[in-house]
Amino acid sequence: MEKEYTDNEIIECLRRRQGYVVRFLFDRYIPMVRMAVTQMGGSAEDAKDIFQDSLMIILEKIDNREFTLTCRFKTFFYSICENLWKSELIKRKAASNYLNRRLLPDIEEDIADTIEKNTYREILSDAFNSLEKLSKTILKLYFQEVPPQEIAEKLGYSYGYIRRKKSEAQAELIRKIKRHPRYKGIISSEIVTRGVVY
Repeated sequence: MEKEYTDNEIIECLRRRQGYVVRFLFDRYIPMVRMAVTQMGGSAEDAKDIFQDSLMIILEKIDNREFTLTCRFKTFFYSICENLWKSELIKRKAASNYLNRRLLPDIEEDIADTIEKNTYREILSDAFNSLEKLSKTILKLYFQEVPPQEIAEKLGYSYGYIRRKKSEAQAELIRKIKRHPRYKGIISSEIVTRGVVY
C-alpha cells in the first residue's frame, strides 16, 4: 500500500527535493489536474505541463522558510494549477487574436474572404498545433509581442536565428493552412460555385 504523507511531510520532502514525494503528488493529483484542464479546453499534455509548472511555483514558495500553508496542500496545489491554466488560456486567446490581426494580411485576401471566421480559426488551430515545438513557441512569443531579442535570450538562440526561424515558422503555418483538407474543400466548392454562377 502506498505511503500517505501529511501536508507538513509533503512540504518538508519537497524542500529536500526528494523525488519520491513528487511521484506521490503526480500519481495522486494528476487526475484532478487533468480533469480541470480538459474541462476548460486543454489536453492531457497541457495538464502535465501545468502540473510541472505548478510544482516549480510551489518549490519556489516553500524555499522561503517563512512560508505557511493556510489551507490543505491539495487545495493549495489545485488553486495554483487552476490559476496557471486560466492564465494560459488568456495568453492563447491573445495569441490567436494577434495571429488573426498580424497573419491575415500576409495570406492571400481570398482566404479571409472565402472562409467563415470560425472555420478559419479551426483550420488555423489545426495548422498551428501541427508545427514543431520550437516554431510554436517562437510564434506564441511573437504573438504575445515579446521583443525578438528577449525571445532569443529566453530560448538560448541568437537574434538572427530567431528572426529566421520566425519567418520560416510563419511561412510553414501559411503552407499548412493552404494544405488543410477543409481549406482545400472550401476552395474547391468556391471554384465550382463560381463556375455555376458565372
